[in-house]
Amino acid sequence: MNKIVIVGGGTAGWMTATTLATFYPEKDITVIESPDYPTVGVGESTLGQLRRWTHTVGLDEKDFMRKCDASYKLSIKFTDFYDKGAGSFHYPFQGLYYQDSNTPYDDWHFAKNYHDLPADDFVDTFVPSSAMCNNNTYSPDFHGLDPDIDVAYHFDATKFGIYLRDEICIPKGVKVIASTVEKVVLNLYTNQGIDGLVLANEDYISADLFVDCTGFKALLMNAMGAEFLDYSDLLPNNRAWATRIPYKDKEKEMEPYTNCTAIETGWCWNIPLWSRLGSGYVYSDKYISEEGALQEFKNYLMSDYMTIPRTQEEVDALEYRSIKMRVGRYKESFIKNVVPIGLSAGFIEPLESNGLLSVHENLFYLSDILSRGKISEFDRQMYNNRVEKFFDDFATFVATHYSLSHRDDTTYWQEIQERHFDLNGDFDSPYQTKQQTFDYLSNCYMNTWSLDNVQAGMPFIAVGMNLNFINPWRADWLSKIMGRDYKSWTENNIMKWNIRKYEWDRDAKELPSLYEWLRDNRYED
Repeated sequence: MNKIVIVGGGTAGWMTATTLATFYPEKDITVIESPDYPTVGVGESTLGQLRRWTHTVGLDEKDFMRKCDASYKLSIKFTDFYDKGAGSFHYPFQGLYYQDSNTPYDDWHFAKNYHDLPADDFVDTFVPSSAMCNNNTYSPDFHGLDPDIDVAYHFDATKFGIYLRDEICIPKGVKVIASTVEKVVLNLYTNQGIDGLVLANEDYISADLFVDCTGFKALLMNAMGAEFLDYSDLLPNNRAWATRIPYKDKEKEMEPYTNCTAIETGWCWNIPLWSRLGSGYVYSDKYISEEGALQEFKNYLMSDYMTIPRTQEEVDALEYRSIKMRVGRYKESFIKNVVPIGLSAGFIEPLESNGLLSVHENLFYLSDILSRGKISEFDRQMYNNRVEKFFDDFATFVATHYSLSHRDDTTYWQEIQERHFDLNGDFDSPYQTKQQTFDYLSNCYMNTWSLDNVQAGMPFIAVGMNLNFINPWRADWLSKIMGRDYKSWTENNIMKWNIRKYEWDRDAKELPSLYEWLRDNRYED
């Protein structure tokens, strides 16, 4: 595997080239970047695991942030997912505060049985960075925050790909061919996969390994006759509208989180970059036309869901892009001498900012396999098993955002209520038993990252969706058999929690806004 050809530029292609050139500088790496096919370029929100990748490949944070329009992200905020008008809750990246509780989930749910605690109270009680989210402020050392783990990025994905190409890959010796693949030639004699590629200029390009980064087109995978497994029975959305919105007030609108808001036929995102907002609407064309979805999106942009609602004139002046999404994965990713990375490999839908996550995690898997030198069928199976687990587990996690919802205000949400969620075939519905389901999803999701159950994202979603796995009858039963007055115990806990929340909120109010911190520490020139 000494000669590697990557077909397709964009974020996935240049992240692939960056990774391979960093780990294997002795290899001959070429990227074929077609000028005829624009990149999707809307995956501008990331998760904290990206920082592991940026550190590994040696990116200079300040340089890349300035050139990619980047900002910081502490959390994902979900609004009206549980029910219309139910309000918001956060899924933060910082770990839980354990100094006065060894079992924060249990303790908080016990308290919720006796007191009217809103969904967002859990995060405010046990995650210090929530105070910065609530006050739109930022400091890299706020109450134990670890920027290398607890902070992700918002950035312009198109600029990021260009940055990796020009600043990292080309200086490291990666070759670039600006052309389009006209024909994929299979090796019919030895059955080893692809023999070579015929380009628009009639050049013939051969390689030991071909990496498919052609997006939803999946040019090489389709040429190999790969079987695609559709996720539509699990995840309903297959279309999106996207736009770019100029700031009206950076101080207010540059928030340290991605905002996801459920509306009539799907959900909208707001992603604050340094120079603008990225916004979009993810929906299912089974329930609404393209034109109808655009109107719902415009209505959202003019509504109070926005920090600053836009006027009809401002909304009509924006440029909108329609995107058709292929939701699912290939049954096998690594076939013969072809491996897909990015949208070519699979896509879950944008919820939970998983697009670039699949890119860098699969690249780590691929790098592990390439370290063996030669590639056997066993190596391919190892890779395929890891990719299969990643996509299926994360798809299950994203599906719970719909399966746990109680919205029924439109046909879209009503039918989601009636759907049978056979999540990975491990249980028939998210309510086999609440405790069993909660534990399973937490472990299933977080084992992918080798993290402890208590760090799982699933508990935050469960709390926000009112999935109380310590029911009132269980609390009363425990009170009787243990001879403990849990009601008084929870009242004492709430008093301690309120003091801590007050202190965090007070301290967060003293910090600079996210805009001010970035202006003075990342964009000061």
